[in-house]
Amino acid sequence: MEKQANSKGIILNYGLYLGIAGVFIHLIFYATGNLISLGWLSGIIGIVAMIVLIALGIKKFKADNGGFLTFGQALKVGVGIAVISGIISSIYTLVFTNMIDPSIQEQALELQRQAWIDSGLNEDQIEASEAMTKKMQSPIIAVPFAIIFSAFLGFVFSAICGAIMKKTEESDY
Repeated sequence: MEKQANSKGIILNYGLYLGIAGVFIHLIFYATGNLISLGWLSGIIGIVAMIVLIALGIKKFKADNGGFLTFGQALKVGVGIAVISGIISSIYTLVFTNMIDPSIQEQALELQRQAWIDSGLNEDQIEASEAMTKKMQSPIIAVPFAIIFSAFLGFVFSAICGAIMKKTEESDY
């Protein structure tokens, strides 16, 4: 077997690309005033970007590795890309919510509060839900959760890509 390609550079580069793409997507929705009302759409665009960049990163690793790719290598590259992106996104989110627009979380909470009222929750249930939401928005919980969630999505997408793209030397014989 030839020397295996180095995955670190690919993971760092594509993770950086994905993190920057996520920041740009967020800023575009924020600049157009649609961040809260169309947050679901920015999420879908972010997931599509994640799928594309993980697939491209795995494809690049396979090309650099002489056309060979194991399932484990695909997972390593894909999850690595997702974790780097999750770290970048978490840092950006902390900067955004603490420096750029500290009121954004309150605006989102007010919109959610109205949805709870519309769904028939009583005041005690709404207050309990608000308290839980504020806890989940604290950096101590939100940052690790965001990175873990990003890693999970990276695992799922890279598992699919790995299953499709894998090619081992043994399968050539």
